[in-house]
Amino acid sequence: MGTIHLVRHGQASFGSDDYDRLSPLGWQQGQRLGEHWRAHGQRFEAVYTGTLRRHQETWQAIREGWGEALEAQVWPGLDEYDSAALIEALQAPPPGDPHTPDGYRAHFRLLRDALRQWMDGVISPRGMPDYETFRREAVALLEYVRRAHTGDVLVVSSGGPIATLVGHLLGAPLETAIELNLRIRNTAVSEVAHTPKRCALVSFNALPHLTAPEHRDWITHA
Repeated sequence: MGTIHLVRHGQASFGSDDYDRLSPLGWQQGQRLGEHWRAHGQRFEAVYTGTLRRHQETWQAIREGWGEALEAQVWPGLDEYDSAALIEALQAPPPGDPHTPDGYRAHFRLLRDALRQWMDGVISPRGMPDYETFRREAVALLEYVRRAHTGDVLVVSSGGPIATLVGHLLGAPLETAIELNLRIRNTAVSEVAHTPKRCALVSFNALPHLTAPEHRDWITHA
């Protein structure tokens, strides 16, 4: 039996012109996770990331802290949905300045509503597949890992695909996947045991590398 380590990317640049890059803290979070794994002798048989910059940079940061030269393989099904396209599809008033508490809360209220409508097939966001295609392409990675690997595998992705995979493993309703998605913390690790016959969730949304008091302020969600 091996373990798939699902890791959400480090803190990105929420509210900036280019969300798809790590903040300075996001780099530190990734490096700290790599240092944690190095200290505990963790090894991976393979690494998979999505195509997004924040996925690639998170893997770079982990590798810097871990000290291993393993190359990542790209799996497009690990890419996140387009939150801007989702909110745009609602045709609702803009949420306001995301740097303010009210604007931040309004953004995620609209995103929750848009995700629900996308999953139900009510809206078709520009440039995005329907939700069933999104779900199927993410879940395909689990099936591939079951066939191709026997040891531990690292997967670096985003909240949407990770929540989709966890919801699939739990047989949970779509509404649960939305709530899981909005709770996943940056560089949090969720573990999935895999054998040639099945995958099973072992842990969700853990931060074993940020338990020390000096890292309390490194825990983020966006």
